[in-house]
Amino acid sequence: MKAWTLYGIGDIRLEEIKRPSVKAGEVLVKVAAASICGSDIPRIYRDGAHRLPLTLGHEFTGKVEEVGAGVDRGWEGKRVGVFPLIPCRRCLMCRQKHYELCGNYNYLGSRCNGGFAEYVAVPEWNLIQLPDSVEDVTAAMMEPMAVAVHAMRQSRNKGDSSSQKRAAVIGLGTIGMLLVMFLKEAGYETVYAVGNKALQKKTALRFGIRGEEYLDAGEGDAVAWLLERTKGRGVDLIFECTGRNETYVQAIAAAGPLGQVVLVGNPTSKRILERETYWRILRNQLNICGTWNSSFTKEASDDWHYVLKKLSEGRIHPEWLLSHSFSFSCLEEGLHIMRDKKEDYLKVMLTL
Repeated sequence: MKAWTLYGIGDIRLEEIKRPSVKAGEVLVKVAAASICGSDIPRIYRDGAHRLPLTLGHEFTGKVEEVGAGVDRGWEGKRVGVFPLIPCRRCLMCRQKHYELCGNYNYLGSRCNGGFAEYVAVPEWNLIQLPDSVEDVTAAMMEPMAVAVHAMRQSRNKGDSSSQKRAAVIGLGTIGMLLVMFLKEAGYETVYAVGNKALQKKTALRFGIRGEEYLDAGEGDAVAWLLERTKGRGVDLIFECTGRNETYVQAIAAAGPLGQVVLVGNPTSKRILERETYWRILRNQLNICGTWNSSFTKEASDDWHYVLKKLSEGRIHPEWLLSHSFSFSCLEEGLHIMRDKKEDYLKVMLTL
């Protein structure tokens, strides 16, 4: 089969490799679509992976072609989404069903071979069956959608009316934009969005953001703008999705009393907590919350089933984020667009 294999920093190759054989408890998935995650760029071009050589790709979907020993044969021929984190299911967090916080996990596409291949071996436990109404390119985005839902669900004020709360998203990459989509679908009447690209604004407006609720970060100070929009009260719930120290400080400064700041973006630099910022946290009794990955418990209440329900009902439109689509052999074209930022993009998809 064909697969994209990372051998070292900057050394990724399309090559013929042996099709994986399925072990007990696994299935063989024939990949139909895979999307490129922003984390794949530093993994390929700067930091490397946990082990090499490695087939990358953790956002993908496909059809079960073969099942291993002990696996329900009813999976054969089923279209599936794939939760990429493989928990140990033995540690304390796993026993409490916080599998995303497993201390001894494996991970498709970063610690073991993933979905930038024609076939990938996947534990049966990690599968979620897809209805016919959910298309492949949409299902390939279930992982980042679930990450966005997990971040949204960190709100400590879950009992409050979402229509009465003011939310803000700083940073409109894939996760930030999906957060905007899910917040609007959940009933947040006011969602402020801070981005830096024309394509981001166009898509945010399509998701229901009003023109006066969008700020281009290059055209104004986000804190002053958010305080002006809220008449000095500040934002109740604010998501920091860039991972930059500057926007981390902005999020704290723009949060209102008893507000919550959810840190979503992977850090791109050191975090410096200045005295004034620390005082803001204390004096406004802010809740600073981290969020990581997504919940997958195989129960209807987890993040993945929440996403699947909204997709099945046609209530969300992640396909609006698809800015580029390439055939499988053209992966590097998509990678270079994201690495070099030579043109605006939101989500880059591969189809097989």
